[in-house]
Amino acid sequence: MNCPRVEVDLGKIRCNTQTLVGRLGPGGIGVTGVTKAVCGHPAIAQAMLDGGAAGLADARIGNVQRLRAAGLKGPITLIRTPMLSQADQVVQSCDASYNTESLVISALAAAAIRTGTVHGIVLMVEMGDKRDGILPENLADIAQRVMQIPGVALKGIGANFACLNGGAPTAIQMAALSALSNWIEDVCGPFLKVVSGGNSANLPWAFGEHATGRINDLRLGEAILLGVEPVSGDQIGGMHTDAFTLVAEVIEADANPPLSPITPIDPTAQRVRIVANSGAFARMILAIGHQDTNILGLSMPVGSTLIGATSDHLVIGTPRSLPTVGSEVRFQMNYSALMHAMAAPDIKVKLLGELPSPVLWPPQGKADHLAVV
Repeated sequence: MNCPRVEVDLGKIRCNTQTLVGRLGPGGIGVTGVTKAVCGHPAIAQAMLDGGAAGLADARIGNVQRLRAAGLKGPITLIRTPMLSQADQVVQSCDASYNTESLVISALAAAAIRTGTVHGIVLMVEMGDKRDGILPENLADIAQRVMQIPGVALKGIGANFACLNGGAPTAIQMAALSALSNWIEDVCGPFLKVVSGGNSANLPWAFGEHATGRINDLRLGEAILLGVEPVSGDQIGGMHTDAFTLVAEVIEADANPPLSPITPIDPTAQRVRIVANSGAFARMILAIGHQDTNILGLSMPVGSTLIGATSDHLVIGTPRSLPTVGSEVRFQMNYSALMHAMAAPDIKVKLLGELPSPVLWPPQGKADHLAVV
């Protein structure tokens, strides 16, 4: 079997999505499945849709094009401000996009007119993460400009939290976002279909016992894929945390190897972490390294210790029996490790469980307000 590889349990992804949809639905919040960490893998995206996600979202147009090429017909939103140079591609592949720049919005409008379509615009508001977004005091002016541009339609507003500054949103911030949506409607007139309150870091707020206001969408990637809440890293109740497994092959194994002190060529690069040799000890080297994943984001097998890694070697110590060359070692990954592994060209993806089948659109049931997300 190919190594290294990522094994993906589609059933667990579908189940995680169902759990989140079921918990958020009573509060009027729909789920948008974010596929950027899995590079827009079509089967994983379809598992999200089968689990009840109202639509899909990604940050890279190449990933969206991969989804479209695989035949996914549901709504897909680009959630990073589009590159000016990719306006035509964004309009061709995405129902809507998140935007902060008037120049880009004008380019999207021109591209939409050329293709005879109308592109949905969701304006991103800066609410404290300090990454991207329009300042609240400038939002109404830009929203009014969008309303006057043929080829685009103002569909909603959104905000982001816990990406750059790591801080989870507060109830005050979420109430402010709801108030902003009401203000924009008062100024511009149309009802905003989408008020997107953020990502997986917003789940503790969304699960709380309080009114959710106008927030009717969360963009969820890490929670669906890994079953954890990003800020704390804690497992979300009822969720699977092992839908993805990284498998690597042992290429060298030694019993009680000498562990002499090693000084890296670059003293700032801690390439090797020396582990004291106490008692029986085995060292194994795996055919995987920094070029393949975030090594520090891997959960070591029980009883094993990370010794170090280079670009293409992972060295692990274990007090257990000497591993066999050619045997496989399995790892769980955090979000960073998963993202790097799924993008690595030398890592294969193996799908487990029942393959998802295409779903009909629009999705049945409530959540008409999420038609563009």
